[in-house]
Amino acid sequence: MRPLAFVDLETTGATATSDRITEIGIVEVDPDGSVREWQQLVNPGTRIPPFIEHLTGISNDMVADAPSFEVVAAEVLERLTGRLFIAHNARFDYGFLKNEFKRLGITFRAPVLCTVKLSRQLFPEHKRHSLDALIERHGLAAEARHRALADAQLIHQFWQLVHAIPGPEAVQAALRALNAHPSLPAHLDASIVDDLPDTPGVYLFYGENRLPLYVGKAKDIRSRVLSHFSADHASAKEMSLAQQVKRIEWVETAGEIGALLQEAALVKRLQPTHNRQLRKNDEVCTWTLVDEGEGWLRPALAFARDLDFSLQSSCYGLFKSSKEATDVLRSLAAEHNLCDILLGLEKAAPGKPCFGHQVKRCKGACVGKEPMAKHTMRLMAALVRLKLQPWPFPGPALIREGEEAHVVDGWRHLGTAGSEAEIYEMMETPRPAFDRDIYKILLKAVGRMEPVKKPSAACRADRSTA
Repeated sequence: MRPLAFVDLETTGATATSDRITEIGIVEVDPDGSVREWQQLVNPGTRIPPFIEHLTGISNDMVADAPSFEVVAAEVLERLTGRLFIAHNARFDYGFLKNEFKRLGITFRAPVLCTVKLSRQLFPEHKRHSLDALIERHGLAAEARHRALADAQLIHQFWQLVHAIPGPEAVQAALRALNAHPSLPAHLDASIVDDLPDTPGVYLFYGENRLPLYVGKAKDIRSRVLSHFSADHASAKEMSLAQQVKRIEWVETAGEIGALLQEAALVKRLQPTHNRQLRKNDEVCTWTLVDEGEGWLRPALAFARDLDFSLQSSCYGLFKSSKEATDVLRSLAAEHNLCDILLGLEKAAPGKPCFGHQVKRCKGACVGKEPMAKHTMRLMAALVRLKLQPWPFPGPALIREGEEAHVVDGWRHLGTAGSEAEIYEMMETPRPAFDRDIYKILLKAVGRMEPVKKPSAACRADRSTA
């Protein structure tokens, strides 16, 4: 039997990148069967919410004099190194420890077993596999639920129980099923499976040369990468990609928005051969309206790269080319009985009717049969569904994910900052060109944006002495 570590954590919340550990419980089991138990309160460096205090019984007063994770990190690492990391909903506990170690500049990796998944594999007839469900179903002895060591002891009890019934052979068969890796490409090092993180981020597939074959984003890099190598490939194209992969790299991010922004930037910069979306869009354009007087607003095509979307309030549609923009405007003209001459789609001598009027589609604004203002009203009604959302802030804004902040301005991503000083440094750099894909990402996240506050005195001092 390999060395085991049954682990449970109590935390200030559920997000590993921003919440912190308040208690650690570890039950170590050696190959000879000897058992050691260890429990440690941890000062999280932040307030424990009242709900969590009530749930766990761990109060702010209890952790006030406890050591920080930095102080106990060496002991935690010593107790876990070389052992199979076993936890209930293991992604939670493993993710918190990885992030705590990461803050200290330490890369923590361990083979992981989730007893939720093990229970599902061994007892598929049951729907519930929470720790409370296991206590009730198997008669486990619970001394103090939601305290770290007590819950780690429960996980150890469950492990002992399933080795008795249904027995070691059934457990080993379940573990083989849980650990079965998809068939990896022949030239890909199989050990990479253990290194892949289960965090949000982007991954890059490489073949023979230094340019990537493919860049993808994921909420869980490990699961998403392994899905590319599953036996039931969705298409011949995906199978072809999987067979070409000889090296994998990845970049972890604090959350899904960061992964989306990274993916869009990397695809445009590296131009992977298997990425069809998110390619360069230098010719992206939009319709604006020019006031020609007497109630006539004329559509004018503008390239997005030339516009300041923090100032421009009326833009309609984002098109990959002027041809696509013109085709859409022609379609609207036909649908709403608009004049091709007034829209700039057709040239004619003054006072001459457009072709649409001759075939009774245009209502005659080109020859004075319809007031210009009425034509403009119908044009505005036709364009309304294409209207882009104006930039909602007077200046830059932030999207916070974990301990990072994405700095954005006028629908442009200025960068991702890890400190207040970095935020203001990014605001002083030249803004990147407008990007349609970044706009779509930021538009979906607009509800999470907050305006940038004025820099603190400390931050101004740091910048002045830099």
